[in-house]
Amino acid sequence: MSDAYQLLDSGNLCKLEQAGPYRLVRPALNAFWKPRLPESEWLAADAVFTRRSDGSGAWEMRRPLPPDWHVRWGGFTLKVKPTGFGHLGFFAEQDQNWDFFRTRLDASCFALNLFGYSGVGSMAMARAGAKVCHLDASQGMIDWGRENMKLNPDVPDAIRWIADDVKKFVKRELRRGNAYDLIALDPPTFGRGTKGEVWKIETDLPALLEDCARLRRPGRRFTLVLSCHSPGFSVNVLRRFTESVFGKNAQFEGFEMRIPELGGSSLPSGICLRMTLV
Repeated sequence: MSDAYQLLDSGNLCKLEQAGPYRLVRPALNAFWKPRLPESEWLAADAVFTRRSDGSGAWEMRRPLPPDWHVRWGGFTLKVKPTGFGHLGFFAEQDQNWDFFRTRLDASCFALNLFGYSGVGSMAMARAGAKVCHLDASQGMIDWGRENMKLNPDVPDAIRWIADDVKKFVKRELRRGNAYDLIALDPPTFGRGTKGEVWKIETDLPALLEDCARLRRPGRRFTLVLSCHSPGFSVNVLRRFTESVFGKNAQFEGFEMRIPELGGSSLPSGICLRMTLV
C-alpha cells in the first residue's frame, strides 16, 4: 500500500486527503465550490475532523487508526499524527518553499527557521548544506522534528533544535552577535510562547521583522521567506509590512501557496512573500 500523501478532492469547505493508507476529511474554509468526486468517496473516509463554532474541534474515527504513522511528501518521510487542532504534523502547501530552500541554499549559508513546527523546512535547508537554527515554542514540536530527522537519514545533522519564545530568542541572538543569510517564518495568527508569552500577528510581526533585519549577515545576500495563513492578510499586506522595514529596493516575489489536487486542480492554502536583498 502506498505511503504517499495526496489531496484527492475539495469542496463544501472541506478537503479529502489520502495520508498513506488512511483517508481523512478536514476543514478547508476557502473551498466554496462543489466536490469533484462522488459522495461515496467522501463517505469512505477513515476519520473526519469537524471544527466547532468556538474554534475547537474533534476527530470522528470511523475506523481504528494507529496513534501515528508515516507518509511521503515533498521528498521526505514524515510522521503523521492527527492532533486536537485538526493538524497532521506537516503543511502540504509548504513544499514550494522546501524546494526553494533545497535549490537556493548551500554550505556557506546560515539559516534561521522561526515558528518551525515539525522541522520539514529545516530539513530542506540542511539537505541543501545550510547550517540551520530551528525554533518553535512547543517542545512537543521540537521532539516531533527530531523524529522526522530519524526518518530521513540522508539529511545532514546540521540543525540546532530550540524550544523558546520567538521574540525573546531573536533578541538574545542579537545580543550574542549571531547573524543569518536566510530567515524563514510562518507566524500564527495568535499563539503563546514557552512561558505563556502572547503572540498576535498584527501587532508583533512588524517588530519581529525589524529584529530579523538586524540579524542579517553583513556583506551577504539576505533572503526572508514569510508565509501566512491569517484571515485578512494578503500578499500585498505582507509586502507592505516588509517594505516598511527593509525598503522598496529589495526583490519581492509573492504568491498563493497551493496543494496540488487529483484531477489537475489545486487548493489555495495561504500566502507567501519571498524577499531578497543583495
